Amino acid sequence: MITADLRRALLAAAGPGHDPLLRPGPVPGSYTSGLPFHLSREEQKALTKRLETEPWIATAQITGYLTVAVTHDALATEAVRITRAGPACAASDALAGRTTPAPASTDLTAAPDWPSARAALAAQLTARLAGTAGATTIFSAERSMVPPPATPSPVPAAVAYAGPDAVRFALAATPPGGAPPKAEVIARHVLGNPAYAVRYAHAAAAAVLRWAASLDSGPGGFRPRLLTAPPELALLGALSWLPERVAMAARRGRPDEFAGYLAELAARTIDTMSTTGFTTISSISSERLWLADAARTGLAAGLELLGVDAPERI
Repeated sequence: MITADLRRALLAAAGPGHDPLLRPGPVPGSYTSGLPFHLSREEQKALTKRLETEPWIATAQITGYLTVAVTHDALATEAVRITRAGPACAASDALAGRTTPAPASTDLTAAPDWPSARAALAAQLTARLAGTAGATTIFSAERSMVPPPATPSPVPAAVAYAGPDAVRFALAATPPGGAPPKAEVIARHVLGNPAYAVRYAHAAAAAVLRWAASLDSGPGGFRPRLLTAPPELALLGALSWLPERVAMAARRGRPDEFAGYLAELAARTIDTMSTTGFTTISSISSERLWLADAARTGLAAGLELLGVDAPERI
């Protein structure tokens, strides 16, 4: 994926001892890095010169920060790369060489309270994200003993009311010290509820592919130049961040940040799948089917990392 490729290109030019500190640029297909602040003037020049030799990079400029813009073809072709990669589209080597503990899985309904459930899930998800980003995980065979709660735990009741996927996503999205999820809120089937919206977005992308299949159509030849609409480019840009967002969340021990990214990706997917290019027969091109498939694939990979089901219909 682009961000994984860009990370490798930056480290090849500047040396493996640096962190590229990647951030989104001003437009889809552009990326910024704070790496130049750690380099000499000569090293900065060598960096931009090296990057400009990459055929998929259109420009590389340093104005304090480094701003890299990839070619339109490179951005559009993410649709094909993600679809073909499947769940591996979230993987990278960003944390290669690091070791992270992986706690034994715990039944969230056994947690005595919401803070305990959030902490246990955050530890599990951080290890899972780190492993996907190339870290070596060390699993523990021991199960942490959870003392029986003095009062009935609210977690089982919430799972029974809202469902395990809604509770798990809401807990994953809860930052340290955040307010516990409310079952009556996370159970709502509205797009303002991220626990529902992310799963709905996956189903929406799957619906486009299902509809195309009924029309005896499907992803075929790919012409990047046909993906140019602003919502399409915004979705491609968001998808390109998947492996980097996995690594960033693992590095910071903040799976809630990754859940927040998935909510943003879901919003982009829903916006795009709702445009006429994806809802009218005459406008559904092969390129748009590749993009729908990439969105479905990326969301499924992200939900799988959180341990949440990715429904084909909802």
